[in-house]
Amino acid sequence: MASYNGIVRRMASLPRSIFGGFSRAMGHGIDLIGIGGRRTPTLPSNFQHLHSQDPIIVPQELDFLASFEEQYGSTHPFFYACHFMEALKIAEDDRKFLFMFLHSPEHPFTHSFCRETLCSELTVQYLDSNFVCWGALANKGQGSQMAALLRPASFPFCAVIAPSSSDNIAVLQQIEGPISPAELVEILQRTLEEQGLAFGSCKAKQEEKIRADRRLREEQDAAYLAALQIDNEKERLNNLSSKERVQQPVEAPKKANYEKFKNNPRPSTLKQASTTRETQTKEAANKAKDPQATQILIRFPNGERREQSFSRTEKVQSIYRFIDSLALPSVGNYRLVSSFPRRVYGVDQMGQTLEDAGLHPRASLFLESM
Repeated sequence: MASYNGIVRRMASLPRSIFGGFSRAMGHGIDLIGIGGRRTPTLPSNFQHLHSQDPIIVPQELDFLASFEEQYGSTHPFFYACHFMEALKIAEDDRKFLFMFLHSPEHPFTHSFCRETLCSELTVQYLDSNFVCWGALANKGQGSQMAALLRPASFPFCAVIAPSSSDNIAVLQQIEGPISPAELVEILQRTLEEQGLAFGSCKAKQEEKIRADRRLREEQDAAYLAALQIDNEKERLNNLSSKERVQQPVEAPKKANYEKFKNNPRPSTLKQASTTRETQTKEAANKAKDPQATQILIRFPNGERREQSFSRTEKVQSIYRFIDSLALPSVGNYRLVSSFPRRVYGVDQMGQTLEDAGLHPRASLFLESM
């Protein structure tokens, strides 16, 4: 009697040997020809010659297909003659599940299952319409590796598999033992209806998260560019002639306070601040050429702004050190804040790298008095 694990999902970790380059079968002349709505694999003309002279060089993916068609003919589900990982990728691209069949010719139930169930018109049409099919010999190559991984209790053995993250697969259904075409289609249809909805929901959530992260990054970049444009416009207005400045006054009180400080700097810090700024300007110019550099635009309470380059591996504390090195008298106790989305970079974030803090490749921060 056939047995199956209900409608279940379990994760299985693939062995490293499953991962590899592209199928050797593709280099031996397999051609997938369209006939009506169905594709049938055409074996290379020298296949029998290769098989008889040197079995070692025959692609393992062709062994299953050749032995299966030799016994049961060419009317069967379309099995992709490729590596397991290639078939899984095809299924993922087609947004379908993978139907896997492990062929064990020596098992007493195998012949009747293949001839009466797997090669029946009902099964062939259903599988070709709804699944990507992959078959292998259960005692050879990747077929034996999958058998060792899934540990079938009996043969014939079929499984419905969905791609998952990293080196895992989601085993949605296992069918073991002889079964009629109608029973097989019923089990597969139930799996599609119940697991397909859940699996599709997970995929949709993953895709939505990717889209949300992309939107957030685009919004952050837009906010940074907008802040940079505003500050550039302020700087342009501040450099206008006296006559033009009267016609277009911009934040006169703030600028008056800044001009007062600029004309009367503290003697003890003037030379040190000037030297520091010159050095930092040169460093910023060099770092700006580095694609790994992080550009930080810093806006001060008095309207002044500074742009500085840091390495993405530097800590948030480096930004504080840069600000403190400017020795601006108007800066007291403060913390760094991003405007969109609002996020405070305080003591708890001092040890984070700029990349981990979400400030790479560019960000706009302002000083918030405490």
